[in-house]
Amino acid sequence: MNMYLNLTRREMLIAGAATSSSLLLPHASAQSAWPGKPLRLVVPFAPGGSSEIVARAIAGEMAKTIGQNVFVENKPGAAGNIAMQEVANSTDEHTLILGHIGTLAVNPYIFPKLPYDANRDFLPITLISKVPSLYVVHPDLPVKNLKEFVAYAKSRPGQLNYGSAGNGSAGHLAFEYLKMVSETFMVHVPYRGTGPMLTDLMAGRLQAASVGAPALLAFIKAGKLRCVATGTTQRLPQLPDVPTVAEQGFKGFEMTQWYGLLAPRKWPAANIAKLEAEAIKAAQGGVVKDKLSQETALAVGNTGKEFEAFIKAEQARWKPVIQRAQIKPDGLG
Repeated sequence: MNMYLNLTRREMLIAGAATSSSLLLPHASAQSAWPGKPLRLVVPFAPGGSSEIVARAIAGEMAKTIGQNVFVENKPGAAGNIAMQEVANSTDEHTLILGHIGTLAVNPYIFPKLPYDANRDFLPITLISKVPSLYVVHPDLPVKNLKEFVAYAKSRPGQLNYGSAGNGSAGHLAFEYLKMVSETFMVHVPYRGTGPMLTDLMAGRLQAASVGAPALLAFIKAGKLRCVATGTTQRLPQLPDVPTVAEQGFKGFEMTQWYGLLAPRKWPAANIAKLEAEAIKAAQGGVVKDKLSQETALAVGNTGKEFEAFIKAEQARWKPVIQRAQIKPDGLG
């Protein structure tokens, strides 16, 4: 009896699905045919950032095996809350969300009220990728590394601007974390997505930013941006001459973004089980691994249960950072 009491909701749903499918033959036939139309993977940010690269990589591979196309739809706004709410409320059983450190581990602590519950409304499917955060500056800024950048900023408190994809975004967190440990003061300029922010950074309207490596590598290699540090624990093979933040005087510093696949928790268990199997297969496959590796992103592809535990651990890690930095969403600062 205790064995049944200790079953998780996920395990009970999946076990129950097998029993019910044998009793209800017409329903079982309908479920076995899922998905019955193309799947929509909603990305809660504007085109042009790391999120879109990760989403298109996994969508392209899933479409080869799940029996339907998987198309990516960017839906930016309100730090990802608009897309999260839409998917949480969706009823077509074919709409997914690309979860992110911001929407799952940050927004619950910066918004006094959310139109969704990160833990209650969504069922984690798989952690797709971890993406190194890079710290970059406009090439006209007279600094070559993080030490020089910190010294430059300290000599001009409040005169430098850094951009992010929005209040509470991973880039916002990454730079506030750096400001906190380096005791510098720079002005945050939030945008609606990474793409428009990078446009202004390369045009010289901003001085610095922290963004996931996939969206930055081409601009760094072309000389349009200068990378002064990586947020990883070790140097990246794609940028072997760029030291980590920790190497440059901030021991123990680490900052990576992450992205995962989630579905509305009310989905039938049989559909969840099929989606999880196909998503893991895609994330662990050679095509996705190679594609993300070229962009310095690490493919993961763990189980839904493991991803759920990871999200809870990230929430516990970032809550005190957010409170200390007093990060607030637009309109509440």
